[in-house]
Amino acid sequence: MTTPFPFTAVVGQDDLRLALLLNAVSPAVGGVLVRGEKGTAKSTAVRALSALLPEVAVVPGCRFSCDPGAPDSGCPDGPHEPGPGARRPARMVELPVGASEDRLVGALDIERALAEGVKAFEPGLLADAHRGILYVDEVNLLHDHLVDLLLDAAAMGASYVEREGVSVRHAARFLLVGTMNPEEGELRPQLLDRFGLTVEVAASREPEQRVEVVRRRLAYDDDPAGFAARWAAEESAVRQRIVAARELLPQVRLGDGALRQIAATCAAFEVDGMRADIVMARTAAALAAWAGRTDVLAKDVRQAALLALPHRRRRNPFDAPGLDEDKLDETLEQFSGEDETESDDDPDPDGPGGGGGQPAPGGGPQGGGDTAARPEAGEGGEPQAPGSTEQSAVRAAEPFRAKVLSVPGIGEGAAGRRSRARTEHGRTTGARQPRGALTKLHLAATVRAAAPHQRARGRSGPGLVIRRDDLRQATREGREGNLVLFVVDASGSMAARQRMGAVKGAVLSLLLDAYQRRDKVGLVTFRGSAAEVALPPTSSVDAAAARLQSLPTGGRTPLAAGLLKAHEVLRVERLRDPARRALVVVVTDGRATGGPEPVALAGRAARLFAAEQVASVVVDCESGPVRLGLAGQLAGELGGTAVTLDELRADSIAGLVRDVQGTSRRAA
Repeated sequence: MTTPFPFTAVVGQDDLRLALLLNAVSPAVGGVLVRGEKGTAKSTAVRALSALLPEVAVVPGCRFSCDPGAPDSGCPDGPHEPGPGARRPARMVELPVGASEDRLVGALDIERALAEGVKAFEPGLLADAHRGILYVDEVNLLHDHLVDLLLDAAAMGASYVEREGVSVRHAARFLLVGTMNPEEGELRPQLLDRFGLTVEVAASREPEQRVEVVRRRLAYDDDPAGFAARWAAEESAVRQRIVAARELLPQVRLGDGALRQIAATCAAFEVDGMRADIVMARTAAALAAWAGRTDVLAKDVRQAALLALPHRRRRNPFDAPGLDEDKLDETLEQFSGEDETESDDDPDPDGPGGGGGQPAPGGGPQGGGDTAARPEAGEGGEPQAPGSTEQSAVRAAEPFRAKVLSVPGIGEGAAGRRSRARTEHGRTTGARQPRGALTKLHLAATVRAAAPHQRARGRSGPGLVIRRDDLRQATREGREGNLVLFVVDASGSMAARQRMGAVKGAVLSLLLDAYQRRDKVGLVTFRGSAAEVALPPTSSVDAAAARLQSLPTGGRTPLAAGLLKAHEVLRVERLRDPARRALVVVVTDGRATGGPEPVALAGRAARLFAAEQVASVVVDCESGPVRLGLAGQLAGELGGTAVTLDELRADSIAGLVRDVQGTSRRAA
């Protein structure tokens, strides 16, 4: 068995270690979501936590880890006789992002259930994780149907497997820990709320700390067992402290003053529901127990707020999570209780850290100076002469609610909420013979397939004689997510402040729609003499919004270069994700002024999309009393449809879906 990296050897990441330890002290806190860039010890710290958890008592031979002191009355391996039980280490079960539904909840043998009435059940990962840790790396990439199952199990503390009237239930109470890189997309709000605490992690910018990280990692890779032995004393001390804090926790007093501060803080940050109040109360009590106290102090409430509220406060989809600490301190001061017994000026000297879940300043999905606000560009939208200074980025207009754009036909891409697709979940549309393991039985079709053969198979009793080749898989239709690729004209002809602000507002509206429909998005821009991929296809709509906000304008209009760059992006993406269909949104006034024969070259580039029947929409940004209709001509070359910017901003694109579908059918 591989020796895990010691928890106490993790350098820095104080908030992460504290949040994990608080859940070890009080599993009722509800788990941890760890957000941060890649390579910041997220997974290392989580995997190291399991070695610190106290052992659990289980019923010998029970596949569902029943507690011998209070066995589950409905356990599939039960009923269990009272007994002393056996002790084993707490488990950490890892849920792969690409796991099947049967791997998560368990598999029921449908053939034996129908023919023999036997509940032959093979437990899944939820059963393995009962009374332990369920760890999901890259939890934001988890498929929707697995998220639904996790939500049900987390809410009810049990897992149900039901297939055509045959059901199995078992207890499934676990500590949910997830890690994610926000640049790859956000979590569904329902699952986000199920995590008790959240922390933001980032790599240290201190050279000495980075040196120590490298030194320890190299020492561990050279000799994992020897490295772990050098940290055994520290690991043992933390393990004993967790046990002591667990024993002290029932004695912790949560006074009325602390409760008022918790309630006032949740109200001040406008969190939805009451789960935040409960999580804050449990976290504050765990903090007090971890510090060896029986009274909850104001500093415990403050730390609990910084860990429990950033992902629950109301915010716009493109806002970074976090709390206004000045507002938090003001609220705590206003509702300070009278049951304080010591000063909260000094942090707990023995705790693993204290900042508490607040993102680094300026820490959006991209960070850096490019996302900072820039002064608005001046008026004037004429093409600039070569060599002239580019205009700085302008602020986007207020986004609006956009009507849905969908790709015609039926796809088989990743689960989402945009276009029609054949999926594992959705309404049943037919039946077929299963390819591989049977996952969704079509009972009527199975009975029809088996019925003609009953006499030949010697049926004598009331049950059907079912063979493997009688089974039929249900075919279902749901919705898929698509790749929405924005191709944005950033040339001088688009540079007027009012027009470019409106363009960005319209694209932000479509990005918000893509966020809600779980699409991948990409951004190609063109200006001057070339085009560039401002954002490769990603699930992070926040990243696309940040790149769009910082987009400068100026120069000529190399329309052909933009289309060819977009075509190349689609070609590469088809190799990576062939099942995901694309929708190309070209935002331009239709002018082509860069390079030799720019208009003819742009037409040839557009016809590449038409030949491959790529669904496309051209957002016409032309303004003024005289319109050349160039965007409409471009849409015709693409085999798509055009809509004016004014119509888009007025939320009047109701017929756009029909136009896209109709044009694609004519092209087919």
